[in-house]
Amino acid sequence: MAKFIDHISESQQKFIREQKLFFIASAPAEGRVNLSPKGLDCFRILDANTVAYLDLTGSGNETAAHLKENGRATVMFCGFKEKPLILRLYCQGEAITPLDARFEDLMRHFVSTPGQRQIIYMKVESVQSSCGWAVPFYEFVSERSTLIENTKVKGEAAMVEYRAAKNRASIDGLPTPPLA
Repeated sequence: MAKFIDHISESQQKFIREQKLFFIASAPAEGRVNLSPKGLDCFRILDANTVAYLDLTGSGNETAAHLKENGRATVMFCGFKEKPLILRLYCQGEAITPLDARFEDLMRHFVSTPGQRQIIYMKVESVQSSCGWAVPFYEFVSERSTLIENTKVKGEAAMVEYRAAKNRASIDGLPTPPLA
């Protein structure tokens, strides 16, 4: 049975730090729900009610657009190894771009990564844990290096152009925060 608490407990923080994959979900008031997988060790727990992840340039910028519109996001972690567990963080958040004075201070929690676009910063309102008994076992083999390698080959100038062309609005036309 699902359990709710108003913060990330110590044991839940340990579980989160062990995960190699998480999912971020967001939705506008009207339009498509977005659900994206994330890896590359980009998630950080700042305190029991604050989390953030370093967001890398991708084909879209849905989460930032949705957060700009309504601030709502859900982060989900799944236990794929020994003990089954699904952990959801229900959050209010925002995209902190390099144009924001807070960006540099938040970057101290992350390793600078080619293609970094913004930091998704979230206040955790509630945490839900559930059994995860139907989640299959999976073994982590390694991180994919394709995104970082592609970014290095293109170079920062090309990435700025790409973000200007592809990351200014959601697929439903909602604007994203300015990136440059």
